Amino acid sequence: MTLTFEILCIGNEILYGTIVNTNAHWLSKMITQAGGSVKRVTVAKDDVNEISSVIKESLAREPSWIIICGGLGPTYDDKTLEGLAVALHVDLILDNAAIEMMKESYSRYSSKHKLDETRLKMARIPKGSIPIQNPVGSAPSILIATYKKDNRIIISSFSSSSGTVAIADTMIVCLPGVPEEMKAIFLESILPKMKKMIGDFHFIETTHEITGVSEAMLAPTISMIVQSNPADLVYLKTHPLTFTNDSNKPKLRVQIVSKGRDRHEVQSRYNNIFNTIIDEIHRLNGKVFAHKTLN
Repeated sequence: MTLTFEILCIGNEILYGTIVNTNAHWLSKMITQAGGSVKRVTVAKDDVNEISSVIKESLAREPSWIIICGGLGPTYDDKTLEGLAVALHVDLILDNAAIEMMKESYSRYSSKHKLDETRLKMARIPKGSIPIQNPVGSAPSILIATYKKDNRIIISSFSSSSGTVAIADTMIVCLPGVPEEMKAIFLESILPKMKKMIGDFHFIETTHEITGVSEAMLAPTISMIVQSNPADLVYLKTHPLTFTNDSNKPKLRVQIVSKGRDRHEVQSRYNNIFNTIIDEIHRLNGKVFAHKTLN
C-alpha cells in the first residue's frame, strides 16, 4: 500500500510572497523518492483558527502522514502547536522531555541562556505528542499519532520503550520552518520511520534537454508510453523552454521517472521508456544536448 502525505506550511511570509516555499518543494521531493505519494500542499496564515481548520480538513481526507512546517518558535505569531491542539481537542502542556531538549540545544550556544517564559513557549506541546530533538536549532519538533473511531479523532499512545505506536491512521509531525532545522530533523528522525513503513523502494529520475522537437510533436509518444505502463510506477513530463538562437528551433526538457519495489523491473522499465523517447526524438530530427540524473 502506498503511503499518502499532505504537507501544511504555516506562515504569513509565504502568503505575502516574502519568501518562496522551498520547504514544500524539498519535502515533496524527498517523500516521492522514498516511495510516498504527496496528495496536497496547503499554506495557512499564522492564525489559530486557520491552522486548526486546515489540519481538520486534512485529517478528514485520512492521509498516512501530515507534515506541518513552521510556527514552532517563541514569538507571538508562532501558533502552530496551539492550532494543532485546538484541532485535536487537547490541551497544550509544558513537557519535561521538551524542556530537556531545549536545555541541550541552548547548551550548544552558551551556558548563559535561561529558559524564561518566552522560550518555554516552545516546550508547550499538545497532550499525547512526543517531542523530537532539534539538532540544529532550539524549538523541538513533535510527533503525534491519531486514529479515527466513531467519527472522532483519537490520539494514540507511544510505547515508552520502543517509541512505536499501537494503532495509527494518520501520523502528524510538526517541523520548524527554518529550512536547515526542518531538513535536519526530517532526515534524522522522520525519514527513517517513513522508509520503514514504506519498505523496499527504488526510484530512477532523469531529465533531458532537446532541441528541434516541440511538446506537441512528442505528445503522442508520451501518451502512448503513459497508457501502456502502470500509472503509479511511471511519470513523464515535458517542459517547454525558451527558443534557442539556432534557427529559432524549439527547446524542450523531458522528465522520465520509473519507480517501484523491484529494482530490476524499475531499471528495465526506465530503459524501455528512455530508448523509445530518444528514438522518437531522433526520428523527428531533434537533438539531445543535455542529460541529468536526479538524485
